[in-house]
Amino acid sequence: MFGDELKRRFPKTRVEIDRIFVQDGPIWTSAGMTAGIDLALSLIERDLGSDKAREAARNMVIHHRRAGGQSQHSALLTLDAKSDRVQDALQYARRNLSKPLTVEKLAQAACLSPRQFSRVFRLETGMSPAKAVENLRLESARFMIEQGRLPVETIARINGFRERERMRRSFLRTYGQTPQSIRNASQPIVSI
Repeated sequence: MFGDELKRRFPKTRVEIDRIFVQDGPIWTSAGMTAGIDLALSLIERDLGSDKAREAARNMVIHHRRAGGQSQHSALLTLDAKSDRVQDALQYARRNLSKPLTVEKLAQAACLSPRQFSRVFRLETGMSPAKAVENLRLESARFMIEQGRLPVETIARINGFRERERMRRSFLRTYGQTPQSIRNASQPIVSI
């Protein structure tokens, strides 16, 4: 909320407004209360291991620990669909990113004709179904890229880009960076 103010007051500091938490050497900062929980679980994992971090998360009834480098904002929240039908189509898309997601398939998930679905979808979200699907794919792929566990080719396939180059072009168009650049930037800085 106060990221711009922080930048203004401390111009020599690099402020990453859209990150859940950031580790810069020995300094860790979080975006807010729930992000602080994610940060604390990462500290536990770093100091005591992943089993202890999972145990702590279970004790706090946390279902999923988010990585620090991921965006605070979700593509589904940005879409802000009003009707259950459009929300159902978006959930269907999110669960099936690796498959071809045509307007016909999404309309079927929404129980609407393709023409009616496209019209309602654009009215509710302000974008085409194709653009929304691309945003969901990009969000999922970026999260996987930042995690650094899977090869870029695999991430492209899992998220429906079919090939690495198509995903690379989408990343450049949307984020202004390649997937590899984002992966490199998301790797923790380790001080010895």
